[in-house]
Amino acid sequence: MKIDKEIYHPVHPRHKLKIEYTEIPFYCDGCKEAGIGLKYKCQQCEFDLHKSCAVAPLYITHPFYNKCEFQFLYSPPGSLRRVCDACRKDVSGFVYHCRRCGFDLHPCCANLPQVLDDGKHNLYLCLKLTSACHRCGGKGPGWSYRSDCKTYNLHVSCVKELLVESWQAMYLNVDKNKVREMQTRIPSLKGTLQNHHGKKGGKVGKCCQIAGGAVRVIVSAILGDPTALIGAAVAGFMSK
Repeated sequence: MKIDKEIYHPVHPRHKLKIEYTEIPFYCDGCKEAGIGLKYKCQQCEFDLHKSCAVAPLYITHPFYNKCEFQFLYSPPGSLRRVCDACRKDVSGFVYHCRRCGFDLHPCCANLPQVLDDGKHNLYLCLKLTSACHRCGGKGPGWSYRSDCKTYNLHVSCVKELLVESWQAMYLNVDKNKVREMQTRIPSLKGTLQNHHGKKGGKVGKCCQIAGGAVRVIVSAILGDPTALIGAAVAGFMSK
């Protein structure tokens, strides 16, 4: 698919936006969510848009909501607080909204792949959790990724929380002692899996091996770029 090097966008009509790739986290001025990788940037104004926000189709459908047609909007409809039905986080900017059913999706969430491949195993996007999330321990609402061994589950919302915590440590000059404290708070996924099943080896051991890769590819997908290096850093925090 051809990528335009420069575009004009209605929300920032004064200047052209140029495509660039960054390995440094940025704030998308469209959806108000985090990003990394490909973005459209205004050099004069420090204005950034995810690629998926900058060239978003006006209408989309999604396999989880087969009766819905989602329309791209520059701001959430109405005056009441709205949340993304994928990650359960607030909708503060660009959004895909179904007028008929009332569902909302962040553009990056709407584009999450149904299947991710960490190089060894597949991770499947699920509308609802059937087993506890290995970060929060709950089965609350929101999308999740599940490993093909059906043992490893992680909410999309929990991955976003991990991302924020990791960025605070890596990019906001957080005190080293606080970094260690954060690493202690985030449980070792390997230990969590072993405690959950009460044994080592077999299917559990296999899932432990994919934990780091799973977090990496999920984070990269959420950020809108499959090559995002920050995913590896977040995976590192989880495997401490």
